[in-house]
Amino acid sequence: MTVDIPQIISGETKIPLRKVLNTIELLDQGNTVPFIARYRKEATGELDENQIREIEERLKFHRNLEQRKTEIIRLIDEQGKLTDELREKILSALKPTELEDLYLPYRQKKKTRASMAREKGLEPLALYLLTFPKEGSPEREGEKYASEQVADAAAALQGAMDIVAEMISEDAQVRKWVREYTQAHGFLVVQAKDAKKDSVYRMYYENYREAAAKIVPHRVLAVNRGEREGFLTVSLDVNEEVIFDWLYRRFVKEGVTGELVRKAAVDAYKRLVAPSIEREVRNQLTEQAENHAVTIFAKNLRSLLLQPPVKGKIVLGLDPAYRTGCKWAVMDATGKVLEVGVIYPTPPHNKIPEAEQELARLVRKYRVQAVVIGNGTASRETEQFVAEFIKKSNNPALSYTIVSEAGASVYSASKLAAKEFPKLDVAERSAISIGRRIQDPLAELVKIPPQAAGVGQYQHDIPEKRLEENLSKVVESVVNFVGVDLNTASAPLLSYVAGINATVASNIVTYRDETGGFKSRAELKQVPKLGPKTFEQCAGFLRISQGDFPLDGTAIHPESYRITDKLLKNLDLNLSDIGTKPFIEQLTLLKKNAAGIHAAAEKIGAGVPTLTDIIDSLARPGRDPREELAPPIFRTDVLKIEDLKPGMILKGQVHNVTDFGAFIDIGVKQDGLVHVSEIADRFIRHPLEALSIGDVVTVGVLAVDPQRSRISLTMKGVKLQ
Repeated sequence: MTVDIPQIISGETKIPLRKVLNTIELLDQGNTVPFIARYRKEATGELDENQIREIEERLKFHRNLEQRKTEIIRLIDEQGKLTDELREKILSALKPTELEDLYLPYRQKKKTRASMAREKGLEPLALYLLTFPKEGSPEREGEKYASEQVADAAAALQGAMDIVAEMISEDAQVRKWVREYTQAHGFLVVQAKDAKKDSVYRMYYENYREAAAKIVPHRVLAVNRGEREGFLTVSLDVNEEVIFDWLYRRFVKEGVTGELVRKAAVDAYKRLVAPSIEREVRNQLTEQAENHAVTIFAKNLRSLLLQPPVKGKIVLGLDPAYRTGCKWAVMDATGKVLEVGVIYPTPPHNKIPEAEQELARLVRKYRVQAVVIGNGTASRETEQFVAEFIKKSNNPALSYTIVSEAGASVYSASKLAAKEFPKLDVAERSAISIGRRIQDPLAELVKIPPQAAGVGQYQHDIPEKRLEENLSKVVESVVNFVGVDLNTASAPLLSYVAGINATVASNIVTYRDETGGFKSRAELKQVPKLGPKTFEQCAGFLRISQGDFPLDGTAIHPESYRITDKLLKNLDLNLSDIGTKPFIEQLTLLKKNAAGIHAAAEKIGAGVPTLTDIIDSLARPGRDPREELAPPIFRTDVLKIEDLKPGMILKGQVHNVTDFGAFIDIGVKQDGLVHVSEIADRFIRHPLEALSIGDVVTVGVLAVDPQRSRISLTMKGVKLQ
């Protein structure tokens, strides 16, 4: 029997078979997911990137499963125990657990009680027990096996029962049924290892029980962590009587040996099956919880990376601190560093007049328009100082904002930062990173490991390699969605472009430095190690804003330039008019005419999806999709938690989204929490259904607890006064 993988994937994903087959073919040809999603829409039937990645993941899973089947068949065959029926069962298996259950009886094991009993020649006695004779005496039968190795009939029968127990425990149907029953009806039971030791896990101290089938993902990770840290003991409780009853019906018959087999069945479950199934079920719960946490992290990271750039502002980045002072860096509108230094407005120095004098000099000299403050240690003291300075300066063009500095220290201590700013110290590099985070968040955030971005939930409970793999896909997706300026992008940013690895990215930067910049996409072919396949994958995502050829500044792939030329000729338009009002109006009219689009596509030999994308790119050349999102909130005055009162209406920005709610920056030291039940008037299962990082929202204050630094907010029926 041959498994039809595309058919299985189609059934699992509910994606039509033809689309699955075409997508698999494109993946097998070495095409990247972003390239397939953007430039092969005709072949995939316009599947989006998430659907293509799902096909890619399922394909890898099923191919690995088929490879394992082949290996297991070979291993069993080498033992001379492979039957046609067993081969058929192995080939039909659709899950790894089902496959490993079938292989279990043939797996090479360390010494077990059953294997030692077999070595003593007790297997025939075990088979005798399973014949369930109507008369005779098991004890008398056991006496026949007494020897130097077997003390007496009781020892012989115990050995035989050990063999029967192992046979029962290795039955694939037994393991499947017990596993499914435990998953559906088992309870996770949590207790304190030492109730006298206080911890953040106190809610689990008093015999906490929750159905394994219903426990929420973040609770699984919390319980696992409590167990790992030595505060909790965790077990899986299930009604054993139901399981024993099922085993008796399956394995025990009337006869003189029935009671012995009954005892063997109980032993099989308690000693061999239950511990194994408990590990499996808990591993499955953990895997599901980790998958959920990765999904939440990925969605938050995507929103963070898609924060709109604040263009045209000269920025002062401030990395707050106490003893060592606040490092600062001034960047021009392109992110170029103009000057760096340090001021000491915070305790223990409190050199406020000197710091104000220095800030006034920088604002005058560079015409600074925005101060960007990191949200770490001494952030609010620094904010208070900056707000007072702005008030005194009476400069309407000057404002400030606070940004997350998560990962800034990781970047500033990295080899990349040392190469970028070899003469600066770690804190000065951090100030640059903080300032640039509003100028182009994506370009700056790709320089840090995705897991250090500070927008996850329980990310420290997830294996680092797994988290990194998943989050790298998010970064790759966003980078290719936005597009990259070929003449300004850093090597880290370029390395996320479809088809480009770290070596090629470095070669692009080197070539750019040596030649003074790219004049056309075609020039990419001169870059060492950037071959035809890499060019095909990456070219459409790389932009040249002031190049020799206007289409190089759009999302139109070079392979579609000929089609684009035909389209423009048919519409009597000139490429030199790109971006002008008449040019845009004519393209917009064509896009709104469904019949016209189909006719034009047929005439020039293009697919409708490709032609539609070409029209969009021509109508909006140089479009940055991030510009449609809300920019960061700039402030001129500071708000303290003591200023807050229930009923106040404020504007804030979403900083993080978790399973239980969203954290909103409303301009005080502590983010406020909007619980999931307070986000919308309608019922929502998860905060991400209504909110994303970066959203600017209006909130009402429900409650304030200054001692515990807690602020409860609501979004229900709230409008700015």
